[in-house]
Amino acid sequence: MGHPDAALTAALSSANPLLQPTAAPYHLPDFSRLEPAHFVPALEQAMADHLLALDALATQAAAPDFDNTVAAFDRAGHALDRLDHLLGQLAAATASPALDAVHAQMSGALAAHRARVGAHAGVFQRLDALHARRADLALAPDQRRLLERLHGDFLRAGARLPPAAQARCAALLQEEAELGAQFVQNVMADEASFGLALQGEADLAGLPAAIRDATRAAAQERGLPEGSHLLTLGRSHVEPFLAFSDRRDLREQVWRAFVGRGGGRGTTDNRPVAARMLALRQELATLHGHACYADFELTGNSMAGSAQSAQDLLTAMWQRALPALAREQALLEAARAQAGDTGPLQPWDWAYWSEKVRQQRFAVDESALKPYFTLPGMVAAMFEVAQRLFGLTLAPRHDLPLLHPDVQAWTVSDRQGQAIGLFLLDPYARAGKQSGAWMTDFQLRCANRGVDEAVVLNTSNFARGVDGQPCLLSFDDVRTLFHEFGHGLHGLLSQARYASQAGTNVLRDWVELPSQLLEHWASDPELLRRHARHWQTGEPLPLALLEGLQRARHWGEGFTLTAYLASALVDMALHRLPQPPAAEALEDFERELLQGLGMPPVLAPRHGVLHFQHLFSGPGYAAGYYVYLWAEVLDADAFEAFKEAGDLYHPEVAERLHRLVYASGDTLDPQQAYREFRGRLPALEPLLAKRGLLPA
Repeated sequence: MGHPDAALTAALSSANPLLQPTAAPYHLPDFSRLEPAHFVPALEQAMADHLLALDALATQAAAPDFDNTVAAFDRAGHALDRLDHLLGQLAAATASPALDAVHAQMSGALAAHRARVGAHAGVFQRLDALHARRADLALAPDQRRLLERLHGDFLRAGARLPPAAQARCAALLQEEAELGAQFVQNVMADEASFGLALQGEADLAGLPAAIRDATRAAAQERGLPEGSHLLTLGRSHVEPFLAFSDRRDLREQVWRAFVGRGGGRGTTDNRPVAARMLALRQELATLHGHACYADFELTGNSMAGSAQSAQDLLTAMWQRALPALAREQALLEAARAQAGDTGPLQPWDWAYWSEKVRQQRFAVDESALKPYFTLPGMVAAMFEVAQRLFGLTLAPRHDLPLLHPDVQAWTVSDRQGQAIGLFLLDPYARAGKQSGAWMTDFQLRCANRGVDEAVVLNTSNFARGVDGQPCLLSFDDVRTLFHEFGHGLHGLLSQARYASQAGTNVLRDWVELPSQLLEHWASDPELLRRHARHWQTGEPLPLALLEGLQRARHWGEGFTLTAYLASALVDMALHRLPQPPAAEALEDFERELLQGLGMPPVLAPRHGVLHFQHLFSGPGYAAGYYVYLWAEVLDADAFEAFKEAGDLYHPEVAERLHRLVYASGDTLDPQQAYREFRGRLPALEPLLAKRGLLPA
């Protein structure tokens, strides 16, 4: 912004904790003093400092070499990265109107800044010169890969485009970022505006104690009278309510509100936002010489290599998923007929009857399982996995400034007792918090920036306990907990020298492998017997329930896989169009595409287009939602290595996994890393077996 009065500038700086050195460990800011307005001058200063560093890099007299150009570029912008991640996390986890406004404003400014960096002619000239003679530079493998990847990033940012095209790219990216922030805020506003008050036993019919407690906790948090029950649109409320509520009318109301997020006709309407973002992306692809945005995103910048390769995998699995879905629907219809339920099966009925079938066929009652899956017990379980696989020790910390009272902290040490980082967990749903689960890194270990310890945060939205009861998880919640911890370990275990290659800074169809792979250990019977203990009695999970859980592991895969694939296919189709749909045609496009693919009307995509935050919160997963399936091929095959060794914690397999997957970051080509870990490229059969899709 700039202030002509130097005294005023100094006064503002001294009052801004983001512009002052922090004495807290891990460079954590003083959250008690932090205000949304502090981010604007701090980020503007960090962006200015970053550009000054790049200008100095570009104009230095010395001829370009790896250290004064590539490593120097990697060192620049450290403070900016921290502030960017901090603002994004606070906006997602502690939203307020003031913070929303700052986030929207700075999202555009940061996108414009990144575009300026990508178009920095002086920096690119030096990188281009080094890239041209990279074979003669005697670079280490990670250094050569870093040079090649940075050079490719500059080309993708338009470094060789004419000045007018570069300026247009910058404008497109800035507008897209601003719209992405608006898209998320619209979804969050719709979630926050919904609350279904459950009045008396009639409205609570069928709901197990854990769900009743969760809705009572939500009512308490919102200041409703003692004994009230409130259902929110968080997944930890919606999914169990749809599975257990005997009130079909209320299930329909909740389902329609959940799938309708972003689809209202008022100020939170995401139709124009999503349509405009699709148009911007297509124009960006055209400026770069690609027929569609999916080609721009995936060609040469992914393991898939092309949009067609990703499409082929999705199509192949879709053809296997539909028959599995039909078999499940037949069992649901039989259960309904036996119970005397008439009329067509509706989307808000599926989870309810699926749970009935699961209880009947496999003797698994989700409500009977929940008392054994306490959040503290499952955290202890995943920490044990980290210790047995990677030698990590996590010790609680209670002396750190943290961004919310819900956040818990642990220091992380390696096998030799050396501190390698800080792990943070923000587990509970609350007002002003974005739904879902994610991992954020505030810093990653990298020698080039002089950072010795990582700081990573896992965010979830579990329903908190009430009246001294711990948070109780469904088994899906347990898998989510392990999944995000897999991302966290990817950040904590990183040993890359350069920030651009550290932790999760990898190709996006490789980034989900460490997270999805860790989910497998959540099903380890030995681990569950130790840590899944009844919150009141302390008794371990009964063998009968454990065996039922194992028997039922394939139940519902047809529904889960088809719902996921529907979203992934819509994503790919939208981003392969040379002319994206208009705002009013988006829902018709989604519906007609899925009808044409044969999806039954009783099923809805996991993420409808108007609340599909993976696609429209930013470019991260645009034309990339397929990566979860791509990574699942890898994770199922990778877990087979432990099964073949006869030990889920086999030391030699775990060492290879640590070195080649969790620690390597982007220092290795993913195909090379996987081949070295497994001795070959992945096979598809383990995924089909995991999903129960192999012939009997």
